[in-house]
Amino acid sequence: MMPWLRGRVLWVLRNARGFCGLRGQQAPLPDPQKLVATWEAISLGRQPVPEYFNFAHDVLDMWSQLEKAGHRQQIPAFWWVNGLGEEIKWSFEELGKQSRKAANVLQGMCGLQPGDRIMLVLPRLPEWWLVSVACIRTGAVMIPGVSQLTEKDLKYRLQASRAKSIITSDSLAPRVDAISADCPSLQSKLLVSNSSRPGWMNFRELLREASTEHNCVRTKSQNPMAIYFTSGTTGAPKMVEHSQASYGLGFVASGRQWVDLTKSDIFWNTSDTGWVKAAWTLFSAWSNGSCIFVHELPRVDVKVILNTLSRFPITTFCCVPTIFRLLVQEDLTRYQFQSLRHCVTGGEALNPDVREKWKSQVGLELHEGYGQSETVLICANLKGMKIKAGSMGKAFPPYDVQVVDDEGNILPPGEQGNIAVRVKPTQPFCFFSCYLDNPEKTKATERGDFYITGDQAHKDKDGYFWFTGRNDDVINSSSYRIGPVEVENALAEHPAVLEAAVVSSPDPIRGEVVKAFIVLSPAYSSQDPKKLTQELQEHVKRETAPYKYPRKMAFVSELPKTTSGKIQRNILRRQEWGEMRGTPQKAP
Repeated sequence: MMPWLRGRVLWVLRNARGFCGLRGQQAPLPDPQKLVATWEAISLGRQPVPEYFNFAHDVLDMWSQLEKAGHRQQIPAFWWVNGLGEEIKWSFEELGKQSRKAANVLQGMCGLQPGDRIMLVLPRLPEWWLVSVACIRTGAVMIPGVSQLTEKDLKYRLQASRAKSIITSDSLAPRVDAISADCPSLQSKLLVSNSSRPGWMNFRELLREASTEHNCVRTKSQNPMAIYFTSGTTGAPKMVEHSQASYGLGFVASGRQWVDLTKSDIFWNTSDTGWVKAAWTLFSAWSNGSCIFVHELPRVDVKVILNTLSRFPITTFCCVPTIFRLLVQEDLTRYQFQSLRHCVTGGEALNPDVREKWKSQVGLELHEGYGQSETVLICANLKGMKIKAGSMGKAFPPYDVQVVDDEGNILPPGEQGNIAVRVKPTQPFCFFSCYLDNPEKTKATERGDFYITGDQAHKDKDGYFWFTGRNDDVINSSSYRIGPVEVENALAEHPAVLEAAVVSSPDPIRGEVVKAFIVLSPAYSSQDPKKLTQELQEHVKRETAPYKYPRKMAFVSELPKTTSGKIQRNILRRQEWGEMRGTPQKAP
């Protein structure tokens, strides 16, 4: 950075004025239990959403004051480790201080105004949480992304969103430089690093010099807060916009009733920062006064996960079913999870046998939940609720969830159809605002009074939902509609199968057939593939309807997954169909 510019930067940062939290500072502190209960009532749709709301000011700064007054146990609000002995712990007070400094960087150096957009592409570093809160304080709209984005991905996202700034790490900076000339809206680039890079401002250096005083922007509940890019079955990724209230208040109730969080809990979710589940954790944990625990976890390593659960006083744990499938392959009796008391999962279907193995070895239930980038929690197996193995639970308020046909008509119990959320005559406040700049796609999600999720399921007479698969995952073979989950569950019950993914494969007679990609358990890796294929096919025929068995099978060393460990069936499906369907490649 040029000396004159550096001097100007430090002057701006040191001369910021105001303090986020002065509004109403003299008012008596509320009882924390009553305060959270009020937020929960809004989250459940039982009380109206306030006209103005800002999560940083109204929630985080309130917890900071309650913490100083002794109304919260002496545990961190944020706890980060990297496996190399380094740890960072912030109280709510320190989180407030550091996020105000970060807000001054965004406003002072990047010149971001309320409504301006910033791409946030960082691995599991503390700065991701700081910048997320700083965006809320300034009214800037954050656009999280995974660190695996290619130059093409970055270019599309920066151009489509017209983001004015980007913050990332050393690994992604060269890709940004390669395409930044084609992104005229991009005005500033922040680097989270201990070294410098030409054309970039060093965030850590600026943060150290920034003022701790900052005036929090007064945001309306419906002001935009975040944008997530989400892929559909066709076309480029869509921009899902959420408001200050939809996420800021939308996770209070699910945090209490599904994740079972309190102000004394330490919650670890292994999700990548680029996925919505990281935001789900941020808002559900901090609204309930809980501690967010983060392990840098550069890659999925089951032994690191198990050792972390044993070493640290983590009370609540969440990861995708794929990781739980890997965890139960280990000898869990060798580990002592002395603080762990509650486990949740979501993001894909949970195999019943994984749930049973975890429960029998760890002694804890797995509480499955279901939602999307466009929503908060839609269905869940709540704490204390009877769990039916294989079901994703019941509808969670404020949503009215039904299974409907393609015209939006509610189907009777037991009949498969579209998972749908009622959005008319009134759209729930925690629903996404729209697909930005794409009214056609927004409108296309509606059938009658319902939003169509794009997922298939049936609902039983007790109100439990049973996931079948994505609309584009469902296999239509000789007019039989086959959901991949049931076939994967059947395969997973065979001792030879470590992991399985099921997709459709072209067939000249049936149109398409079931194909299974299987990672074998070590004990079966040397067996004759032909004989093992026949054995597994017969096993599936016994475990489920015979027409669902995989007519094709491939034994592979690993399955394609996201950074969070979620199996990417779409990659396998494209591999099978190639150009036959003309299916465009989905961006991550």
